[in-house]
Amino acid sequence: MRRHACFVFLFCGIFLPRILGFPQANTSIDCDSLLPNYQAEPQTSAPPYLIAVSFDNFEPGNEIQVTLEALKDVGFKGFNLQAREIEGDVPVGTFKITDPNTKGLECHNVTNSAVSHANSDVKQKVTTTWIAPRDVRDLQFIATVVQDLEKFWVGIQSKTLTSTHSESVNGTGKSKRKVCFECIC
Repeated sequence: MRRHACFVFLFCGIFLPRILGFPQANTSIDCDSLLPNYQAEPQTSAPPYLIAVSFDNFEPGNEIQVTLEALKDVGFKGFNLQAREIEGDVPVGTFKITDPNTKGLECHNVTNSAVSHANSDVKQKVTTTWIAPRDVRDLQFIATVVQDLEKFWVGIQSKTLTSTHSESVNGTGKSKRKVCFECIC
């Protein structure tokens, strides 16, 4: 009898999460690679999802509404959404959690630097608010979206948002015009 109980427990622990669907209690999406922590390959087809933003430009402290939305009626169960500088590989800024289907994540020791699913309900759209930090350049929002355990897309990108602060300041903190002017003389 004890052997049967162990078998049932083992069977349920291994197969029941796959039967019931994403996410498992410990399923997460890595902050850096944006890959889910289970064995499956990302889709290579065009994603049936869109990231929309409320503004094209931003300054430090601005709040940008960000919406992750399914195209057609495909829905999604899980996601990880971040803001990253163009060519960057770490999240920038923080999110205000405003949708009950979302929760903040801590990436690189920054609370709410990414936002993710709070439950396994099928979602058509989630909306959150991103707060722009200081000293950040042009960026895009980037996401992994999980439709189910077998289908997920990595690297879905929004349009590029332009930092109005970065147009006049280069990496050294000097004005681009001044640097250019000094080159001419």
